[in-house]
Amino acid sequence: MRLPNAVQQEHPWVISRIAPDFQLLDVWALPVRGRANDFPTLLEVMADLDPTGAGSTASRALFWLRFRVGALFGWDDPHRKFPVPGRVETSLTTRVPEDLRATARGLKLGVPGFVPLYRTNTEAAAEVSNATVHGVLHLAWVHQGNGRYRGQMAVYVKPRGWLGDMYMALIGPFRYLIVYPALMRQIENAWQARRAGPTHSGHAAQHGLSRVESQAK
Repeated sequence: MRLPNAVQQEHPWVISRIAPDFQLLDVWALPVRGRANDFPTLLEVMADLDPTGAGSTASRALFWLRFRVGALFGWDDPHRKFPVPGRVETSLTTRVPEDLRATARGLKLGVPGFVPLYRTNTEAAAEVSNATVHGVLHLAWVHQGNGRYRGQMAVYVKPRGWLGDMYMALIGPFRYLIVYPALMRQIENAWQARRAGPTHSGHAAQHGLSRVESQAK
């Protein structure tokens, strides 16, 4: 479910200090709920996602078309380093607080192109940079009261000139009508499978949480 941007902005997330010059494009309540020590499980679910090979036929077709066009025009060339629009640095890693820079080690996302920035006990972020935009995917574990939490996802962007503005305007309807609904279904199915499976346990989740705490020290 899409949420008002204010829901994201009312929390003092680390990402708000790292990317204050980025536009908060949209915020989503993820179809996952759990307890305080379940955030590592959400990160595992996001790491195993395959939006290009799973989900609806329409969603897969859009990803295929995007990467075909990107390959044709060189938008996603890994050898090209694009500066953050309006700045000289090519990555937001230089803005990450010193005590969080090692926490991204071992973190990954199944969404193509994203490079981890940091993680804490309740949030994680990754960036993507190409010829059209510099973007950030932010994941959070939001307290709902009585020891219950829910997942939240936010997308921040900085379009790269006229091409980026045109690209964002063109893909907007497809993102909301096709991509996001398919992504939410994937996340929900994967979350339910992990919660029901024999590998999920409070001990494993607590171990992942403790590892984050030790990395952040």
